[in-house]
Amino acid sequence: MSRKFRLTRLELKRQRDALERYERYLPMLKLKQQQLQIALRAIQAERDKAREALAEAEAVFAAYEAVLAVPAGLDVRALARPTEVRTARVNIAGLEVPVFEDATFAAAEYSLFGTPLWVDRALIDLRAINRCRAELDILDRRDELVRAELTRIIQRVNLFEKVKIPAAREAIRMIRIALGDEQTAAVVRAKIAKIKLEAVEHAGRDAPAVQEAAP
Repeated sequence: MSRKFRLTRLELKRQRDALERYERYLPMLKLKQQQLQIALRAIQAERDKAREALAEAEAVFAAYEAVLAVPAGLDVRALARPTEVRTARVNIAGLEVPVFEDATFAAAEYSLFGTPLWVDRALIDLRAINRCRAELDILDRRDELVRAELTRIIQRVNLFEKVKIPAAREAIRMIRIALGDEQTAAVVRAKIAKIKLEAVEHAGRDAPAVQEAAP
């Protein structure tokens, strides 16, 4: 694998700064990962509870569902559909997710005397079923968002732990070795130069003096 950094003091500082950022940011990512995992478990518990409520509501309606085959002069199922599903937004580890608040339904306007007695009961029970389904839809959406964010955070944790931090540490190690070798070589060169200079000076002192001949 080719080296992607220079063996200089400036690069050493850059790698040290990067390593410091990675090691400071990693615990924050791990904390966020933990918070999202806890949130997922809570969402799963809510989904289980909502499924149980839906199953109970469907069982109540199933006991007399066959009566819907009797003409009632109105579409009970259509009247039981929500006109609006109200949600709020909550923050989970920095992620905005929806939370179910309630489902609203259109006013059911029909003649109390011109419709079968079961219509009122069916309307109540069908709306209860649709409210449970709406809540489950929101919980499914929240679960999807949290899982996607958790996947992203886990990828970043792995990137920092397995790639960025080891790479920065290795770069720092290699640069230190290179700078140390360079410093050692500089010291050796300085000593050699000093020895040569001393040798020249010594040779100059030992050379015989040249006397000028008299005219």
